[in-house]
Amino acid sequence: MPTALIIGASRGIGHEIVRQYRQDGWRVIATARKAQDCDMLKALGAEAHQLDVTDVEGCAGLGWKLDDEKLEVAILNAGVYGPRHDGFPAQADFDAVMHTNVLAAMRLLPILAPLVGNAKGKLAVLSSHMGSLSERSSASGSLYRASKAALNSVLIDTALLHGSQGVTCVAFHPGWVRTEMGGAGADISPEESAAGIRATLASLPASKQAVFRNYDGSPIGW
Repeated sequence: MPTALIIGASRGIGHEIVRQYRQDGWRVIATARKAQDCDMLKALGAEAHQLDVTDVEGCAGLGWKLDDEKLEVAILNAGVYGPRHDGFPAQADFDAVMHTNVLAAMRLLPILAPLVGNAKGKLAVLSSHMGSLSERSSASGSLYRASKAALNSVLIDTALLHGSQGVTCVAFHPGWVRTEMGGAGADISPEESAAGIRATLASLPASKQAVFRNYDGSPIGW
């Protein structure tokens, strides 16, 4: 039975990815910040662990719990948008966005990569087209953009370190999704986004270099 790990699965895309993998008979390990959200994940048949990705001890503890796992798929989904205004950022806003979207990845990806390597699997992060440097045409959401560009950089470094061990690293733009972050007027549902991400992971050939993909598999420039 293949195993998938989803970090940040309390709602939205992450929760839907858990549901779909479980529906297809996968063993799923999932994390959420709150105990009640872990209970909902357990109700789906997942093995749930309570985790705040900004807590260094929690990240290290997850690594200890997952010791020697073989992960066909691992997805770091946890992330925040931050302030909806642009311009001079408050220190608290900067810290919240960068700690959640970047520092957590710098702590967790080195823990997860060897476990994905054990299965010659796929290691994915939920990035955003807003983090692309080569395809950027707007400056709105500058703090979020900076965090996703930095996240992409962390993933590229992870591939340089672990790609030769069979870890295929993927940054995903999940689409404009009708979630709490995307809003009710977004283009696609969490179900569509999750299904596309899963299909792309399943069809993506092994690669020593990190790749940037839309949820439907189309390439995005770094």
